[in-house]
Amino acid sequence: MSSLAMNLFSQLPAEPTHEELFPGAILMRGLALDQDREFFAAAEEIMAAAPLHHAVTPTGLPMQVMVTDSGDLRAFNHRWVPERDSGKLWPPIPRILREFAIRCAVRSGFPNFRPDSCHINRYQAGTKLGLHQDRHECDWTQPIVSVSFGLECVFLLGGLNRTDKPKRILLEHGDVIVWGGPSRMRFHGVQPLKPGHHPLTGPYRYNLTFRKIA
Repeated sequence: MSSLAMNLFSQLPAEPTHEELFPGAILMRGLALDQDREFFAAAEEIMAAAPLHHAVTPTGLPMQVMVTDSGDLRAFNHRWVPERDSGKLWPPIPRILREFAIRCAVRSGFPNFRPDSCHINRYQAGTKLGLHQDRHECDWTQPIVSVSFGLECVFLLGGLNRTDKPKRILLEHGDVIVWGGPSRMRFHGVQPLKPGHHPLTGPYRYNLTFRKIA
């Protein structure tokens, strides 16, 4: 393990919750709570620089969720979401978010993860995300780190085939899921969001997904 990974690992809370959902898929409940306002403020900086817009799939189909992105130049050049802003570059990932994503990956057994992109989904009541695989990254040995803010949702983590019955996981504000290794290509999605109100995010749920794209 590198010295950077060890230093980042030492900054984590001593005993966060840690549940192995599948080999390589780890749920850490409430891991982001200690710094949730700082983390969400950093996410708002991203959204101010690159406003949310309705997502479009690589095949051109509209999605219900609203999205935006941040990341470095190599990640931008390998982006999978069509850019809507006449060639504007993504804003950089705020350092506080990038370092937290690295610490989450280290905690989950992936000490070499260095994300170059942060994708933000914003859900409102009734919106969902169908089962899919994350297949657009260049290196599938790298994990996905997913951080939840705001309203709770039911996250679906399935198998390696779309027809495999998924596990239903209630995700709440501050929860983190990391999946990689043998679970990297599991299908996953989000059931329709129930209406509600959160003190930090209002009527929305935000999901921050950290990846190594390039």
